[in-house]
Amino acid sequence: MKILQQLLIILGFTFVGKVLQVALHLPIPGSVIGMVLLFVGLTRGWVKESQIALVSDYLLEILSVLFIPAGVGLMMYFDLVKNSFVSLVIILLVSFVTSLLVVGRTAQFVKKRQGGTAKASKEEPAID
Repeated sequence: MKILQQLLIILGFTFVGKVLQVALHLPIPGSVIGMVLLFVGLTRGWVKESQIALVSDYLLEILSVLFIPAGVGLMMYFDLVKNSFVSLVIILLVSFVTSLLVVGRTAQFVKKRQGGTAKASKEEPAID
């Protein structure tokens, strides 16, 4: 019952994302909007991590299996991919390097910020 409840929470956010996409004619997929809404819900405390932990851990374990339909779909359009293979490789390389740089810079920023607050909390003793 707990697993079903957790699955319904995740699917509920996906459904709301899809409804928002259709209602507002957004160019972003509804599942992505649902993920952003779930992220906001988790960071704001509306949804607790324990409320979706079992199902989300399971989904992460089988994540590679979830890419099989996309891979099969890609093979169905092999002629299109073959004709623009060089451009696709260039686009993939540029987006990979850009993603790597953005993630690296973000990690450095977060680490520096966490280090700064840890030093500040050590230097400033609590006054009771």
